[in-house]
Amino acid sequence: MFAYIIRRLLLIIPTLFGIMVINFAIIQVAPGGPVEQLIAKLTGTAVEATARIGGSSGAEVSGAQNAAGANAAAEANSKYRGARGLPPNLIKDIEKLYGFDKPVHERFFQMLGQYVRFDFGKSFFRDRRVVDLVLDKMPVSISLGLWTTILTYLVCIPLGIRKAVRDGTRFDLWTSTVVAIGYSIPSFLFAIVLVVLFAGGSYLDWFPLRGIVSPNWSELSLLGKIGDYFWHLILPITAMMIGGFATLTMLTKNSFLEEINKQYVITARAKGLAERRVLYGHVFRNAMLIIVAGAPASFIGILFTSSLLIEVIFSLDGLGLLGFEALIGRDYPIIFGTLFFFTLLGLVVKLIGDLTYVLVDPRIDFDRRRV
Repeated sequence: MFAYIIRRLLLIIPTLFGIMVINFAIIQVAPGGPVEQLIAKLTGTAVEATARIGGSSGAEVSGAQNAAGANAAAEANSKYRGARGLPPNLIKDIEKLYGFDKPVHERFFQMLGQYVRFDFGKSFFRDRRVVDLVLDKMPVSISLGLWTTILTYLVCIPLGIRKAVRDGTRFDLWTSTVVAIGYSIPSFLFAIVLVVLFAGGSYLDWFPLRGIVSPNWSELSLLGKIGDYFWHLILPITAMMIGGFATLTMLTKNSFLEEINKQYVITARAKGLAERRVLYGHVFRNAMLIIVAGAPASFIGILFTSSLLIEVIFSLDGLGLLGFEALIGRDYPIIFGTLFFFTLLGLVVKLIGDLTYVLVDPRIDFDRRRV
């Protein structure tokens, strides 16, 4: 097992390198880089994607302007769109400000050298370190991903087991219908419905619509803080869970159906064991192997893909919104820093998911595998 873990950890290095190379190349050819973003701000042609974006610091803008000095406003022979009419020296100073005065390969390897030391640099437009920004947004996204994963498993596993036991019955039919309808509803659309119905939209005003805690959260008692925290999470988590029921429920059902029809289950029943003992003493471990082992990956999937629109709708300042704004604003340090961090996290979680197979079923031996 130790040798397998070492091989997998070593395999992370070329995988992470390949992902960074591909994404770095794609971002470099995408129009509207940080130099063009600042040029647009200087010329007054910038268009902000969200209310939060914007805002290169005054120091950056004034620094670039002062660097131009008394240069004549000659038309710049520049490769940047929107640079017409700006002094060439100003363009060079902006390039130097963001490190674009260096060749592409030099910038890439300089970035990798920093990332090896877990130095993700400083945001171009927020005047803060990338690590600090990620740590600030992390609690919101982890709250959404963690509680959504836990509640989804707590609901779907018992439901899937019951559907397997009562396969083909009326209960199985109507629950499958409900699950399929929930799966077909986009989470963001369901979130809007929840806002309209329960968050002061047009009907009831039971739940808060903004933030993960109330403004006076620090003044509440311990129980008050816990209650306020979960009160803010009810609607976002409900919206995120709606689409996760179908896959996990049907996976649980099919896993149990496959195990129930095997010979060892028939033998256990023939010995007179109670049905509950057969299901939870014999079938459960084998049927839950793939489901339990996939829990870490499910959490990462929810954390990465499901929270952006939910964060926007419920005004939750998390990682999804941070990454979206950084991508629109071409804030490269945030884009590549979060990409590196979450790719590394995803690869490590994938390894943890594989190792949980051994915890669920000790018969599995990864040492016999080459990779």
